[in-house]
Amino acid sequence: MIIRRGTLGQVVEVESLEQFDELVASGATSMHGWRLQGLDLTGRGDALRSLDPAGALVLGGRLSPADEPSLRDRGALLFPQVPELPFDAYRSALYTADELYAGVADGYERTPDATIYAWSGDTGDVAAKLAEALHDHSVDDALQDFVEGRRLVGVMGGHAARRGTEEYAEAARLGQGLARRDLVVCTGGGPGAMEAANLGARAAGLHETDLKDTLEELARVPHYSPSVQAWAESALDVLRRLPGGADTLGIPTWFYGHEPPNVFASHIAKYFRNALREDTLLELCDAGIVFLPGAAGTVQEIFQDACENYYAAPAARAPMVLVGRRYWTETLPAWPLLRALADRAELGDLVQLVDTVEEACEHIG
Repeated sequence: MIIRRGTLGQVVEVESLEQFDELVASGATSMHGWRLQGLDLTGRGDALRSLDPAGALVLGGRLSPADEPSLRDRGALLFPQVPELPFDAYRSALYTADELYAGVADGYERTPDATIYAWSGDTGDVAAKLAEALHDHSVDDALQDFVEGRRLVGVMGGHAARRGTEEYAEAARLGQGLARRDLVVCTGGGPGAMEAANLGARAAGLHETDLKDTLEELARVPHYSPSVQAWAESALDVLRRLPGGADTLGIPTWFYGHEPPNVFASHIAKYFRNALREDTLLELCDAGIVFLPGAAGTVQEIFQDACENYYAAPAARAPMVLVGRRYWTETLPAWPLLRALADRAELGDLVQLVDTVEEACEHIG
């Protein structure tokens, strides 16, 4: 369970039945400050009736017909489930690939990921928007629990990088190198360079030859078009054979739901609101961000991060490393402007332009 001290006193986040049972067994008599999130409490009626629920917050989940009015009458605040949703608006944990791709063998369109995306394209009413906001808040809360005590490094780059290309292989080597520095590799959670970086982190323990073999196997299905099912299943097959690797984070969004999430992120914080997702990505990467060649989205992320560093206190600034001298000085010449901003803000060596992912790793951490 998570215990926090807030402006209104102690808050106890109860996110599993095991945590609830532990509190009851420890002799608790009051639920004041408890936040019970997404729990099926239909079998805990005796315990609920023995506790003083005043000041408790019950988010979603299930209660028996008798316990719901009892808790409300005795001072608990209950937020019911929003009906007819393909997701849990009060979820207490980040997603996993197995959860999002459940049932993919019967077709991607049957998976929770695809079902939620289809639902999100037809949400004009207030209840739906409220459900999305509740969901994104819950994901954000779970994400904060995950990052506590960890150092995160971001990898930003093009979603169009196909499996089997050198661009994809470089991103995988980058993810592997960063994970070996005891950093949690964080990406936008989608395909392309993002998938490759998450893969590299999960394969932190693999020898170079074994990583090459893995990349060659994935290259048999180079892209999620025309078949997301084939693309996802090939990755899931690879993932099941990988040795236990480092935790790695993906932060995708259903705003870009036509781009499926990659399966190599061990933890997936999937949002509805893209703006929230973009801000979260940049905020979490306290060890810095590596920018691989990309297009408009990557350029946006470069200067959004540059703005954060420009106005941040010196102790809050983090490294920015652009990989590909020719790309960032000629193809998309973001580097001259970035360097000018860095010089004005006296960022010094925090901002680097390099040619290889190995060099990038040396400037992070």
